[in-house]
Amino acid sequence: MKAFIFDLDGTLIDSLADLAEAINRMLEARGYPRQPLGVFPKYVGDGVRALVERALPPETLATEDIEARVNEYQKHYHDTWKSETRPYVGIEEALQGLHERGMKLAVLSNKPHAFTLLCCKHFFPDTPFEIVLGARSGVPKKPDPAGAFEICKALGVEPSECAYIGDSGIDMQLAVNAGMLAVGVKWGFRGETELRDNGAAEIVTTPDDIVCLVSGVC
Repeated sequence: MKAFIFDLDGTLIDSLADLAEAINRMLEARGYPRQPLGVFPKYVGDGVRALVERALPPETLATEDIEARVNEYQKHYHDTWKSETRPYVGIEEALQGLHERGMKLAVLSNKPHAFTLLCCKHFFPDTPFEIVLGARSGVPKKPDPAGAFEICKALGVEPSECAYIGDSGIDMQLAVNAGMLAVGVKWGFRGETELRDNGAAEIVTTPDDIVCLVSGVC
């Protein structure tokens, strides 16, 4: 391996409560019931539009202005994004350990690009990510490998020299589609079964285990 590319939400940061609160503020403003926190792990991962569509009452989807609701959600998220969100315990040390071993570091997320940059800058100010990409207009979202290939080109590495680390089936599909080592994390929003069913070649239980993929010794 020469590079490690990370998903953001559910992999580097535990952001579920703040995502949920922003959605619930949008729902309340429209007169819809709030959603319990426990449903949000299955709502996130496919981009902001999918998150909003899953949170809205199903019977409203045919008549709702989804783009307007997405914009409302993002306005609320601008107020909530760092209220309770924190890096997972041990992840900063793992990133430093990878960097010390000569690994190039990057982030590829389906979170909107501006928020992806904001979160990485705020929560990981000392981590030398060489490139950070979120969801951008005109670029297919994960599991399409376009973003992953863009990162490889920027880093000067081949996909086969990269590991992609994430917490969802979408992340594992992305890694497989890009020809990267698919590494699933057990501490995220989804479960081990979903990770394995979608192509995870490695499952890690703690952030330290990611560093072990480089050294082979824990």
